[in-house]
Amino acid sequence: MLPADNQPEIRELFRRYVDSRIETYQSGGDREKARQHYARSQALQNEIWRKSVAAAGRSPNAAATTLLLPALNSMIDITAVRVAATENHPPMIIFAMLALIALASSMMAGFEMARRKKRSWLHIAGYALILSISVYVILDLEFPRLGIIRVDAFDHYIVEVKNSMQ
Repeated sequence: MLPADNQPEIRELFRRYVDSRIETYQSGGDREKARQHYARSQALQNEIWRKSVAAAGRSPNAAATTLLLPALNSMIDITAVRVAATENHPPMIIFAMLALIALASSMMAGFEMARRKKRSWLHIAGYALILSISVYVILDLEFPRLGIIRVDAFDHYIVEVKNSMQ
């Protein structure tokens, strides 16, 4: 849709942008590295936008403006949504309540087991294990790029997009 002389440069910017997004996702728990890659992605977004708007303005094809620019805007918006999702966590009161519920249920179970003459170590260990795993899974799901339960498997989609750009 864009003039032929602008296409190679914008394609190369897109390739660099996708590489930058992949690097952002692969930076894992290193927040400073992720911020650097995100800043690079934003700079590339701005450059892609600026050059695409200029090229669409010179294009005799009206579809360049009506189809390309909204798609670019959506690309930029989804990046902002993904970043907001990684930084949006429940308030600390939720985590405090989770700890309080774990403590209260442990105390109730402990008081009930203390009344018995013979303790069942299987029940004690089972309860502690189930409670610990439940709390860990809840916290692990909240930070999907840091723990055991990870969303890295979904990164293959963006890698496939990059491979299709070759």
